[in-house]
Amino acid sequence: MKKDETCIFVQPTASLKPFVKHYWLLKTAGNEAEVVRTVPTGMMSLVFHRGCRLLSVRENQFHPRAFLCGQEKSFADLKYQGSVNMIFVVFRPAGVKVFFPIPADRSAGVRLTAGDMHNKELLQLESDIANTEDDSLCIHLIERFLLKQLRPFGSYSQHNHNRLQTAIGMINSGVTQIARLAGAACLSTRQFNRIFCENVGTHPKEFSRIVRFQRALNILEKSKNLNLTQITCECGYYDQSHMIKEFRAISGYKPTEYLAICPPHSDYFG
Repeated sequence: MKKDETCIFVQPTASLKPFVKHYWLLKTAGNEAEVVRTVPTGMMSLVFHRGCRLLSVRENQFHPRAFLCGQEKSFADLKYQGSVNMIFVVFRPAGVKVFFPIPADRSAGVRLTAGDMHNKELLQLESDIANTEDDSLCIHLIERFLLKQLRPFGSYSQHNHNRLQTAIGMINSGVTQIARLAGAACLSTRQFNRIFCENVGTHPKEFSRIVRFQRALNILEKSKNLNLTQITCECGYYDQSHMIKEFRAISGYKPTEYLAICPPHSDYFG
């Protein structure tokens, strides 16, 4: 987003912190049409539109008023005209499953509405958010919903969650070998792939690609004097051509093109 943009980040209450990264309130003003490009973040979000809705250029469809946004593999162009007023609940990896009892990979690349998930409480929350102007009250309503939806862990689910946190921590530090990740989680490769997909929403290999891209953005943001060769080495790409290929696949731009268009920022590591 560009014109007269206001971004506010709100931290969740302590009992939700293990599963929710933050709430993000985004507002813009103006009537001119704008097209913005989004890139995969490695995280799923619950999204509420309180102003004009975004139009997916690729699908030529408006976003629903409220929806659960699954993991994305590549960039998307979104168009809007008028004032945007959105609230995002940004979940940590593997955080969605404790609120919504569906396999997270079912939502990959799609937008699930309350109707799709047969969730009457979410449908009511959607209505309440649409009719509430006060941002603080909206966050309160969202937290009340999430705390009510928060399902108690069984021993099996808790064990799997802890295993995944170990693996995700390793991916964050640059480990990408599936066998090594599965071993650290005390699972066979087949079990690890299945449990990871069900809880994180995408295959661990694809998730690792996104995290590596986000790590590159984070390094570029903090160390603007590094060149692409140094970034390639720092982030574990095979070589510079591999990095360029990955950047184009994920963002639609070469690294130099991306940096020329917008300042680098990592939603995942930020």
